[in-house]
Amino acid sequence: MFHFELEPRFSDTDALGHITNTVLPVWFEQARKPIFEIFHPSLEPKTWPLIVARLEIDLMAQSYWDKPVEITTGIGRIGNSSFHVIQEAFQSGARIARGLTVLIHFDYKTQKAVPIPENVRAQLAEHVIAEAGS
Repeated sequence: MFHFELEPRFSDTDALGHITNTVLPVWFEQARKPIFEIFHPSLEPKTWPLIVARLEIDLMAQSYWDKPVEITTGIGRIGNSSFHVIQEAFQSGARIARGLTVLIHFDYKTQKAVPIPENVRAQLAEHVIAEAGS
């Protein structure tokens, strides 16, 4: 499992003073960087091998700008060409959000999904965690 800590910005808040729901997908994407590096260590956009197929986030508690947020990132199901990324965000020890992202190993030239290589699959397997309801 990967851990990422960030300091929310004041501009991440809404009119009620809470962290706005639109920043959670951005934070979760930022925290997926170690997974991106497993597939593509250079992170070169012109040869990027992943595409997002699905993104869902459950907002579980209010959060605020003045305290750090920790995001944990793990791997759920690993298929032939797709895999699940399971993420949770915590603030002051409380879980504020849980997310599921389905990523596909993708060839942009052929516009088709391609199998996840065995060496990448092995690295992903090191970070497998239980999915909700599993």
